[in-house]
Amino acid sequence: MTPRPRRGAALALAVLLAALSGCAAGERAGEGRKPYIAIVSKGFQQQFWQSVRKGAQQEAERRGAEISFQGPATESDVETQVTQVTNAVGRRPDALALAALDSRATEPMLRKARRAGIPVIAFDSGVDSRIPRTTVATDNRAAAAEAARRLAAALHGKGQVAVIAHSQTSGSGIDRRDGFARWMADHAPGIELLPVQYGGGDQTKSADITKAVITANPGVDGIYGTNEGSAMGVIQGVEESGRKNIKTVGFDSGKGQIDAVEDGRMVGAITQDPLAIGRGVVDAALKAHRGGELPRTVDTGYYWYDRHNVHDPKIEAVLYR
Repeated sequence: MTPRPRRGAALALAVLLAALSGCAAGERAGEGRKPYIAIVSKGFQQQFWQSVRKGAQQEAERRGAEISFQGPATESDVETQVTQVTNAVGRRPDALALAALDSRATEPMLRKARRAGIPVIAFDSGVDSRIPRTTVATDNRAAAAEAARRLAAALHGKGQVAVIAHSQTSGSGIDRRDGFARWMADHAPGIELLPVQYGGGDQTKSADITKAVITANPGVDGIYGTNEGSAMGVIQGVEESGRKNIKTVGFDSGKGQIDAVEDGRMVGAITQDPLAIGRGVVDAALKAHRGGELPRTVDTGYYWYDRHNVHDPKIEAVLYR
């Protein structure tokens, strides 16, 4: 036997090992590589999600990790998000973080992630599953109750109130709807709640729904929007209806909402702390990747802001603009 075949076999083996090594490195971070966290959010178009990404990126850079951050074009596109989660799991990250649009739709992929040994972190909204190691989020029920309390006070405890919600399938949408309604039922017997309407978090759609609600209920006194797109749609819809005496409250704190609070078009709104959510996601993901213990929930807090405190340094620090 001549040496040439042995050299050829050695070369072939080296090529095969290099290919396998490259494949493994591409699929999942290995020894000596930065941990990789795949983050799938509910969207990307609103300032809230941009701020969450900023917080996650800051924490990843501080901790020596890498992240990817993606979400569907709209917060009603569950199918696209499921595809994004599927692709993220296929890349075999060291951890997967998910803000689910539908609390059940992604369950099959979460099971696949668990089988592959990929720890899952939920954020913004929980999922109907015990697979996530923790949920990093605002206490949405408590925050919505605060919005209800503030609107009831602005209406002196009586009147007709509408709710323009962003989702009836995501945990945050359900909690912000139910927390608001429960507080009104328990503490404001003089408030009549109209049937909840859903605009998918889309400003234009929410504005059209708001105008339709006002047309159908000319005596409506107050309207609550459950996220940034919903709240901006409420503001727009009220303006376009020509009604100037409707009290509005919202959720989130993009620039348009802040402007509306400052000039009196909105009584006030709940702001989350998206930078803290982003940082918390990366922190929890790294702890899970390294086998650390995590609580079932990480509460990132919320704040009420209105024209009286919007320029308070503590409030300005958590606004999204």
